[in-house]
Amino acid sequence: MSYLLVSPCRNESAYMRITLDSVVNQTVQPDLWVIVDDGSTDETPNILAEYAERYPFIKIITRENRGHRSVGPGVIEAFYHGYDQVDVSQFDYVCKFDLDLELPPKYFQVLIERMQQNPRIGTCSGKAYFRDKKTGELISEKCGDEMSVGMTKFYRRTCFEAIGGFVRQVMWDGIDCHKCRQMGWIAVSWDEPDLRFIHLRPMGSSQQGIFTGRMRHGFGQYFMGTGLTYMTASSVFRMLHPPYFLGGAAMWWGYVKSMLQRKPRLEDKALVKFINKYQWQCLLKGKAKATAELNAQQAKVWEQQYA
Repeated sequence: MSYLLVSPCRNESAYMRITLDSVVNQTVQPDLWVIVDDGSTDETPNILAEYAERYPFIKIITRENRGHRSVGPGVIEAFYHGYDQVDVSQFDYVCKFDLDLELPPKYFQVLIERMQQNPRIGTCSGKAYFRDKKTGELISEKCGDEMSVGMTKFYRRTCFEAIGGFVRQVMWDGIDCHKCRQMGWIAVSWDEPDLRFIHLRPMGSSQQGIFTGRMRHGFGQYFMGTGLTYMTASSVFRMLHPPYFLGGAAMWWGYVKSMLQRKPRLEDKALVKFINKYQWQCLLKGKAKATAELNAQQAKVWEQQYA
């Protein structure tokens, strides 16, 4: 089973050697790793050149410097700049993969084994942890089991093509998983020793700080079509986890501010309706039960198309 990694990156010299080493030391290495240097101005190009010379499966593609680090749409544009230059039909799996991660050695082997065992799994991942700067303790980023995480989106290629790939907007990494379920696929992540990885730059920590990053997440939820009740419940949950109160409050304000400004929202009305119905079931029954029931219900959708 062959897999392709595509990594958008910009100015990652502080973390990237850890990431590069953890990928080349995988028990199952990628067949091709396309790294898109999105205009780095630090030592990133030199480090990439060093690894590309040592490992023939690493291919470097360089974009012009746009003058700043871009998240959300900018990251997906960089991803597609690399993805579109590859004959993806030769790969069974494709992964959008960030350069600020430290993986356990069997990470990709285990993901491939899980997907071979269950052909309905369209996208999957492990769980992200980050180190507390004071204690060194590993802290979970609390990513839901019903999502594959954005920093390492591992996809069955046929599923990725079926859902139309990534939306080029903030919340692309949530919209895709809902689209998977709408089409009968399963999106999932697991919290196990072989699948726990360290996120060297914590989730939502924008280059401008945690508050800006979490506000951006709130806008993304608004764009996706999330209702205010569900967003409030989600924000309260985040307030109870690091960074306490501030993270959840910033998410809620990012959502409400976007609503007051009447910013544009996802145009796929059928998907928004599907998401809203699912979110209400999560509030009423709990996310685990609602997801299990929805996956069972959507099995017939998948069977009609792929069985």
